[in-house]
Amino acid sequence: MLSFWTGLASNVIGITVLVYFVYFRRHFRRDLVLAYIALSMGIFAVTLLLSGSGAGMGLGLGLFGILSIIRLRSDTLTQEEVAYYFISLAIGLVNGLHPDPAWLAPSATAALVLVMFLADHPSFAPRTERQTVTLEKAYPKKADLQSALEELLDAKILRTVVVELDMVRDLTIVDVRFRINAASPDSNCAKAENYAGTYELAKGQSASQNSSVQNGAKQESWS
Repeated sequence: MLSFWTGLASNVIGITVLVYFVYFRRHFRRDLVLAYIALSMGIFAVTLLLSGSGAGMGLGLGLFGILSIIRLRSDTLTQEEVAYYFISLAIGLVNGLHPDPAWLAPSATAALVLVMFLADHPSFAPRTERQTVTLEKAYPKKADLQSALEELLDAKILRTVVVELDMVRDLTIVDVRFRINAASPDSNCAKAENYAGTYELAKGQSASQNSSVQNGAKQESWS
């Protein structure tokens, strides 16, 4: 009985920390918060019931595997969201089995949450991105394609995978992984000076407008 209550508390606390304090604060998708919590608690309940009955564990896990495949195919998910999906499933499964000793399930849950916290941390490769870019020109040569992408994205191209090359419609669709160039201090200073100059110009224009309004008011009063 102690292992059951420990597993239940571990599942609730673990999925809460994973979803609300790790996933949502980084990806801001509210609909998947409900999906992750429902998946983890559902897996926990079914695993708990099947572990104490005559039904095979393979049957229950197979049913949830089919449901997971249907759910993943019904909407567009990023690879990060798929990772959170399977970690939520693993948390429910580990705590539903509530193996002995009682501290094993909470330790495994904490380890899974910690792995996701570190692996999906924003400080890891913050300037590295991936995009699918459609170019209005066919680039059969890789060097020309990389040059065009570097100029377009203002970034260092790490890898390109051509999805479609249409010579008839003069079109290139490419999956590109790139690292955004860091802004130089000189350009930042120049932007700051431009903004300061714009502010001074706007300030001078407002002062001239105020003086003209005051002069007009004086002329009206003398007339």
